[in-house]
Amino acid sequence: MGNFYLDIETTGLDSDVNEIVTIQYQELDRRTGLAIGELIILKAWESSEKGIIERFLRETSFLDAYDFSFVPVGYNLTFEHNFLKRRAEIHGLLEIDILSKPFIDLRVIGVLMKGGEFKGSGLNKITGKDRDGMMVPIWFDHGDYDKIVEYVEMEAREFLKFCSWLYKRMPLLFEEWLSGLYEN
Repeated sequence: MGNFYLDIETTGLDSDVNEIVTIQYQELDRRTGLAIGELIILKAWESSEKGIIERFLRETSFLDAYDFSFVPVGYNLTFEHNFLKRRAEIHGLLEIDILSKPFIDLRVIGVLMKGGEFKGSGLNKITGKDRDGMMVPIWFDHGDYDKIVEYVEMEAREFLKFCSWLYKRMPLLFEEWLSGLYEN
């Protein structure tokens, strides 16, 4: 079984017209949420959007018959799902359907941490991530690829801090829940 941090950066929010510029993934320890592999950043400017999607499919076990070979762990994985599925379809590649297999999306925890509010629950609002990805399309258009890589690396670091913190805290919260469940 392999848990993998998964994220993408795009040129916009519309998967019909905007493109994926990076796909990044990193293997995680499934008991701690800590990184146990290097952060892999597939960059469209080094090949193409189609090329990085093909490489992602070739170099990961995402399409294995065993559903737990590649378990995506991310924040708002619906975005990655919609983009990867649609852009693979546009390029005539095999279907990428993140949400039909096991996955761990931490966005719901961010929403609950903000009292059930979606507003203010973005990763940049609940971690040390100091900005969102709105500059990525501009950097991509201007060829500022180093800024995109820097942003991707910062986002991965902040996600992994949050993820590993949750892996430590959630079992304790579960124990607290169980002890209170049987006290009433």
